[in-house]
Amino acid sequence: MEREVIFTEQAPAAIGTYSQAVKVGKTVYLSGQIPLVPETMELVDGDMTAQIIRVFENLQAVTEAAGGSLDDIVKLNIYLTDLSHFPLVNEVMARYFSQPYPARAAIGVAALPKGAAVEMDAVMELA
Repeated sequence: MEREVIFTEQAPAAIGTYSQAVKVGKTVYLSGQIPLVPETMELVDGDMTAQIIRVFENLQAVTEAAGGSLDDIVKLNIYLTDLSHFPLVNEVMARYFSQPYPARAAIGVAALPKGAAVEMDAVMELA
């Protein structure tokens, strides 16, 4: 099967040896997004809510570049440096997703790139 690299300027450019997403058939594998502002490649200003919103906005931009939307995500992985922020993730996620919700994991980690407090990656299935 052919691979298609997905790229959009509406999401942060890769800061390493990876693509924003890779499409294989109807499945799209989205790389982890941290709360970087695409235009500046710096962490978003603000509190944890602002970081979570920026991550969802980045994921949304990549899903759209791949020809889908957040509704097409079937698996979402959430990485948090502080699991006490998990209820806040749920609150913000409800603004971006409706039922049926994707399968999901939330994982506590010691550190994330650039000092971010949250990162998310996903798998998307296109119709």
